Amino acid sequence: MRRLRDDDGSILPLTIFYGVLSLVLILLVVAASSLYLERKRLFTLADGAALAGAEAFDLADVRPTAAGLRPELTSAEVAETVRGYLTVAPTDEFESLALDRAETVDGRSATVQLSSYWRPPVLSLLVPHGFRIEVTALARSVFS
Repeated sequence: MRRLRDDDGSILPLTIFYGVLSLVLILLVVAASSLYLERKRLFTLADGAALAGAEAFDLADVRPTAAGLRPELTSAEVAETVRGYLTVAPTDEFESLALDRAETVDGRSATVQLSSYWRPPVLSLLVPHGFRIEVTALARSVFS
């Protein structure tokens, strides 16, 4: 009986294809995880800076209101405190860290916007060489 089709060697192209596909998926997951973790670290830094900015008032700046005691923040005090916080916080691991905004909009809360440049850990044709990520954090001091 004659063989209709010779199957010798037909599994090798499939193995190569699935190996390449697996490698591409692993590289994409590594890049996405790195981006997620970098954004979380940047947000943690912005959150700490916003908290420091929300505490940028003297006790003489606290005013009684119908809702209770409320501090009166100024954008200059918030920006100065946030800059001071960023000088002592560990920021060496961020590439091109920039303080984009540190202000108070309502006189009671501090808004901080930070940006940094992210690069993927492994360069690939499917992932860009890097881009700027931005985060914004808001903090408010509350007396109770």
